[in-house]
Amino acid sequence: MLNKLKILLVIYDNESYISYFPVGLAYLASACRDAGHDVVIYNQDVYHYPDCHLTLYLDNNYFDVVGLGACGGYYQYRKIKSLCQAIKAAKKSPFLVLGGHLVSPDPEFFLRECKCDAICIGEGEVTLVELLDTHANGQELGGVRGLAFLDKSGTYVRNEDRPLISNVDDITMPAYDLFPMDHYALLKTTIAQGNARTIPIPSGRGCPYTCNFCYRMDKGFRPRSCEGLLREIRHLMDSYNIRHFNFCDELLMSSVKRTKELCEGFLASGLEFTWSCNGRLNFATPELLGLMKKAGCVFVNYGIESVNDNALRNMNKALTVKQIISGVEATLDTGISPGLNIIFGNIGEDSECLKNDVDFLLKYEDHSKLRTIRPVTPYPGSLLFDYAVEKGLIRDVEDFYKNKHVNSDLLTVNFTNMTDDEFYEELFQANTVLLDNYCKNLENKNRQVLERLYKLKDGGFRGFRQT
Repeated sequence: MLNKLKILLVIYDNESYISYFPVGLAYLASACRDAGHDVVIYNQDVYHYPDCHLTLYLDNNYFDVVGLGACGGYYQYRKIKSLCQAIKAAKKSPFLVLGGHLVSPDPEFFLRECKCDAICIGEGEVTLVELLDTHANGQELGGVRGLAFLDKSGTYVRNEDRPLISNVDDITMPAYDLFPMDHYALLKTTIAQGNARTIPIPSGRGCPYTCNFCYRMDKGFRPRSCEGLLREIRHLMDSYNIRHFNFCDELLMSSVKRTKELCEGFLASGLEFTWSCNGRLNFATPELLGLMKKAGCVFVNYGIESVNDNALRNMNKALTVKQIISGVEATLDTGISPGLNIIFGNIGEDSECLKNDVDFLLKYEDHSKLRTIRPVTPYPGSLLFDYAVEKGLIRDVEDFYKNKHVNSDLLTVNFTNMTDDEFYEELFQANTVLLDNYCKNLENKNRQVLERLYKLKDGGFRGFRQT
């Protein structure tokens, strides 16, 4: 018989004014609730509580288990460690579970560093529920696949890996009713969405590509069905007046066939909404983009990374500069706004590569977002991290988080032939050009507004607003 547990799922504060809806944690909330447990959400992200507030909250409210997770990054490492300290400082000291991309590449380090009781490795919906049932019944954790923990003697134990959920349509949709949706719906992800209330929603899980800087743990791509997506879209439109959907998974445009099926399904549904997604430029043809626009697409975020063919080969990008240029031009010609993401400093790149990147952005940027160029980071779990370890540039995950990765805009590892000072000077000059260009465009837009207002007596003017 199930022993019902009271679960607290904590969403950490990343210091954003309007927060991004925590899709992964919301799926876990549904899984726990479906299994019969009581679930409460602690929204540090919305209310910006100091970490010590969580200690007081746990002192005044009983929970059997606390769950916390994050993606990889210097800020996330420090934040999760601090929150774990706050949780462990509570008088009632609940069972503490961590998960997500931050902890999955090296569970032992985080078990010892954060003093947590268990770590769910990779995909968590089934693993967490089995962990809760095992814990509730006082059983040993050794039989829960996808779990890591320290036994009573302090010995590290990593159980057998858990297979991925093969049919992602079987996963219950996020427990939206447990979250302050009116807060999350206000997030503006792109200028192309207008003032529509928006929510991120995954169209699938995984990606068929293997870029060397990507720290995705799950292999392969598992798409959701169009029918399943539309059920969730209808629910969000009816319940929360959502009118723009950001397909937030790694790659909606996983193939021409897949993208066409979704677009045709959206059109046949009769629902009126706009959407954005992550795309691949080798599939960005005028025909497919035209269908996407007709189906409501207003923004496609592209991982370009570099406009140098040698660098693209080194990073396993499976793209050429010719494909990049052709796809971006087709996107702009179609009237869809392209997100142009570039990182610098991968294996084989030099200052000439960076100059080409800047020239490319100046030529094709539509000013829907401020774009800067960041140095590539070899996150644990990525092929680039393994390369850095092999070359003696990073010792291990502990070295990465404690010594090397101090900020996403600073070097973690220098893979180029430049000195660090030369690298930073090149990046400073490049981003100065990009920032000046963005500001100049913004100034010109506002001057045009003034022209229309005072010289053409524009009665539709409603004040200068933050963009």
